[in-house]
Amino acid sequence: MPGRPAWDNCTGDCSGAQTPGQLTVNLDRIYPTSAFPTETKDVIGSRNCLPVRQAADYVITLLRCAPTYNEGGCPPSCEEQAAAARILHVDAVAVTNAVMCCFPQTSDVRRGHQFLMGALRTLGPEGQCVGIEQRLTVALPFCGCTAGGES
Repeated sequence: MPGRPAWDNCTGDCSGAQTPGQLTVNLDRIYPTSAFPTETKDVIGSRNCLPVRQAADYVITLLRCAPTYNEGGCPPSCEEQAAAARILHVDAVAVTNAVMCCFPQTSDVRRGHQFLMGALRTLGPEGQCVGIEQRLTVALPFCGCTAGGES
């Protein structure tokens, strides 16, 4: 489904017995680049064969339960908020480490995929969710020009 993922899985057992959540990776956009990661504005065609390749922007989102008011209308305790903050920071480190350590090894290319890590930012709280968003730009494989020399 195009667009941002729905925040659907933050209403499970948020009592602390489990740590339910939702991990999504979605494609934000694909664009041409001659000098990764900069988007090219060069005219393609017209008898030129620029070394243009595609790049893709991905968004990794990890959501968890956010402490909220109890049945009596009381706000979350300091301990509940501290626990949620700790989980948020652990999740941020886990996503960063997963991308930095594992993503380059997903390619058969000797040096792995070319990629650029964007800023990691916190999300929420919204509804019963709080989480992190990590942006990642990946250089897609270069396909080159056709035999006629035009792109």
